[in-house]
Amino acid sequence: MPGPIFALERAHEVLHGLIASSRRGVGFTGAGISTECGVPDFRSPDSPWARLFPIDFKTFQSSPTMRAEAWRRKFAMDDLYAGARPGRGHRALAALVGSGKLIGVITQNIDGLHQASGLGPEHVIELHGNGTYAACIGCGARHELVDIRASFDAAGVAPDCACGAPIKSATISFGQAMPQGQMRRAREATLACDLFLAIGSSLVVYPAAGFPTLAKDNGATLVIINREATPLDGPADVVIRGEIGDVLAPFAESTVAA
Repeated sequence: MPGPIFALERAHEVLHGLIASSRRGVGFTGAGISTECGVPDFRSPDSPWARLFPIDFKTFQSSPTMRAEAWRRKFAMDDLYAGARPGRGHRALAALVGSGKLIGVITQNIDGLHQASGLGPEHVIELHGNGTYAACIGCGARHELVDIRASFDAAGVAPDCACGAPIKSATISFGQAMPQGQMRRAREATLACDLFLAIGSSLVVYPAAGFPTLAKDNGATLVIINREATPLDGPADVVIRGEIGDVLAPFAESTVAA
């Protein structure tokens, strides 16, 4: 059975109390925090990801043709949410980090909206990379998307770095190794926290979905905020059903006192 489930009318009171009594909270976010910003999630029946499915890493490495297709799909997806700006959930988490109630945010998202909300890199742990820039898969050099797109639109050829290796979006593709530095940071933050807020995540993608369980097993209070049920509702201490922006909106404009 899931932990106590609260609808929106009680959510603000319950969540305020938990955050107020916490000293080292951590946010953990999935696609649900960004849907109100116009960023499509991966699993909805009408998701554009179904027709613009990412190319897996092995195929990207081995085929110049598929590298070009990967970039075509990447830019098509970017165009769908080019105007996305941080939503109420992002602003709330930024405010809670700013007030010292959260030590940081672990995110599965690649949209860069946590950084756009004002969080610095020291407070954002990106498990699946970042889609707002690109990197060489050989030397790791950063490349800006505006330059890559201009070249790609002109020639239709996937870009290579000056070192000769392919350039790809700085996201973690299917089949690509997880970023060990980010995974280590996420583990450290999870073990240090006393409150773990899992927000807008289906909690089915591993190894990322293992962090809420790790937090709970280490003694933290586990709160799941999501529109739909998740596999971890059972061990959660509190489950809040509702739109992420509606649930977190009050925290975007106010400071939670200890």
